[in-house]
Amino acid sequence: MINRFSITIWHDLCNSFCHNIKIITMTLPTNLKHIATANELSQTINEHENVMVCCGRMGPMCIPVYGIMEDLENEYKHVAFRDMAFDSPEAHAIRNLPECRGFMGLPFTVYFKNGAVAAATSSIQSRDQITTILDREFAK
Repeated sequence: MINRFSITIWHDLCNSFCHNIKIITMTLPTNLKHIATANELSQTINEHENVMVCCGRMGPMCIPVYGIMEDLENEYKHVAFRDMAFDSPEAHAIRNLPECRGFMGLPFTVYFKNGAVAAATSSIQSRDQITTILDREFAK
């Protein structure tokens, strides 16, 4: 039988439990700035005119792209370079983009211009391929 006393105890337990839950965000161990949430992605693409986001894992197809992005940060100061963990639930903001619909390989790399998708690529990219897109979409 449930009475007012048992409901109060249940309420107190739920509040105590929920109060102690910590939100865990996933980031990658790179030297790039990280995007951990869909809100951070939205904020980043709204605050910066040109944004390149590489959404991947710490694997053989993704690590070279992160390295290239790190190298290009000094050369392309007008571009905000960011990474995002593909396996984070928050990465739905990248994974579910129409431009990424047919992608099969990691990483998903998305280039945003003025808050909108300007280009998107899948799988490993060379420095030349990346700079071609940067020059075409984010001309100085």
